[in-house]
Amino acid sequence: MFMATLQEQYDDAMFAFSQANYREAIALLENILRSDPEHFEAQLALGMSFYRLADYARAIEEGHKAEALRPKEQLVHTNLSLFYMKSGDKVTAEKHGLKAKVAAWGTDMKAPAAENETDSELRIAQPEAKPISVTGKKFPDMPWKKNKKIN
Repeated sequence: MFMATLQEQYDDAMFAFSQANYREAIALLENILRSDPEHFEAQLALGMSFYRLADYARAIEEGHKAEALRPKEQLVHTNLSLFYMKSGDKVTAEKHGLKAKVAAWGTDMKAPAAENETDSELRIAQPEAKPISVTGKKFPDMPWKKNKKIN
């Protein structure tokens, strides 16, 4: 007997979702989650499948399960914001919208690349620091001191 891998089952569920066959997608995603309750992508897609069926209460419930798996994931909070907005709870929707924005800030702040990268051509060019000498030079005129010149 052929047993599809979880990835193959997930691919089938996403195909059903892409064909707007949300009930089939839900059945397939729930089967994946019975096998692997921590399958984040399946959990996230399950919430969106219920949303597409306009079952906002169930979408919110499944969205919070995804949040329990990855509380700082931007897409989780974006989805929850959408689900709450459609259910009529604007205050909670805005709360999750803000959490999504904060989560996005975390992904934008990547650590700089290591200095000993193997491919130096891929590093961002750094400007050369040039020493500044003020000896024997005249400073530019300062507009707030119109009548005085600096020698």
